Amino acid sequence: MKWGRRLVPAVATEYKPPMTYDDFNAFCGSLRATTHVVQWGGSQVWKVGGKVFAVGGWQEDAPSFTFKVSDLSYQILKEQAGLRPAPYLASRGMKWIQHYAEPGLSDGELRDYIRRSYDMISQALPKKKRIELGLMIS
Repeated sequence: MKWGRRLVPAVATEYKPPMTYDDFNAFCGSLRATTHVVQWGGSQVWKVGGKVFAVGGWQEDAPSFTFKVSDLSYQILKEQAGLRPAPYLASRGMKWIQHYAEPGLSDGELRDYIRRSYDMISQALPKKKRIELGLMIS
């Protein structure tokens, strides 16, 4: 009996372009108690309790996304291709990263970091404000 190679059907993977501003705005808008403003030269600014947790923009040629990170994440991410300390914010000692070019982060990773930024900012709000926004049960 002659044995041939087992043929495995190729799985087609569809190319998904990097996150767009529409994707970014839809994701940030899905988080509880968020508000959106356009400021700082047309940037898409997302806040929770009046505090910024993510910014889409600040770059002309390609979409860029800026978010707050932990000290450890800052040390790791600032060295990765497509990521950098966020202009203006990081120069003032704040731990913010900007995703500005490929390869950067995958869309899933970017969403995870934006959600963590949202969590850090919302958890730092005063207890009364968190209760008012429905982020905490009294």
